[in-house]
Amino acid sequence: MLSDKPFVCPPELLKKAQTLRPVATAVAGAASPLPMESARRSAEAGLIEPILVGKQKLIEAIAEEMNWDVSSLRIVASESETHAAETAVALARSGEAAAVMKGQVHTDVLMRAVFNRDTGLRMDRRISHVFHMTIPERSGSLLITDAAVNVSPDVATKLDIIRNAVDVLHALGNTKPKVAILSATEQANESVPSSVAAAEVCQLARDQISGALIDGPLAFDNAMSPEAAAIKGIDSPVAGQADMLLVPNIETGNTLYKSMVFLMSATAAGIVVGTRVPVILTSRADPPEARLASAALAAIVSQSQG
Repeated sequence: MLSDKPFVCPPELLKKAQTLRPVATAVAGAASPLPMESARRSAEAGLIEPILVGKQKLIEAIAEEMNWDVSSLRIVASESETHAAETAVALARSGEAAAVMKGQVHTDVLMRAVFNRDTGLRMDRRISHVFHMTIPERSGSLLITDAAVNVSPDVATKLDIIRNAVDVLHALGNTKPKVAILSATEQANESVPSSVAAAEVCQLARDQISGALIDGPLAFDNAMSPEAAAIKGIDSPVAGQADMLLVPNIETGNTLYKSMVFLMSATAAGIVVGTRVPVILTSRADPPEARLASAALAAIVSQSQG
């Protein structure tokens, strides 16, 4: 880490989730210490009711080693990584689980099960990912999307990405979130293709998406800093006040959120949305605070969908 500030699970996110009932959550690939610890912490915080999917004897052995009594929990036996992912998704599809948590399975294996047209969790929108960023000394929610699922989204996909993220912000209580469509410039310029796409997305989004203020293209400084926006004379209700950053591609999103994490000790809570139920998509490198925040975010979004 390049920052020595401690990670923090955002108290307001945790508090909001704890006012709701715990969400039945299928843990895909639970038979490993890290997902077991994440499931236990989330359960003890009152966020989830875990359904542990994986090798049953190993799950029970890990639980005993960590002094976690799982006798009252449902354990669904699964002997392979692929089957664990498919089983967790099937539990969500059938309504037995209201969220899915990634355990010791590869992301591509889990997402293949999620994306399956016949047995997965698709709905009428494109599936996307959001990071809820908790940044030291900054109040309020900031979403970054999409930094994990859509590699180089076209205009139609970006509209769905906005819809999905706006729904998340509404679930968090922000009734009129400010959406900044990022590029490297504030004017549509043919030499900067993402700026042209941002202008098109902005116009269509304003016509098609309600419940949000949307502007773009905006460079990062003008989306986040009122001073930068004022210096450049940008007159916009979004500039300097963005609640959500729509990035042009996965490279931008990945670099942006990791820069915040490693340089600022921001806590990144990540979930997949646009699905029948939210999917908690964490990394082995994520700190416990990010894992707990992801479960809290999924619990809030899940119950807003229900």
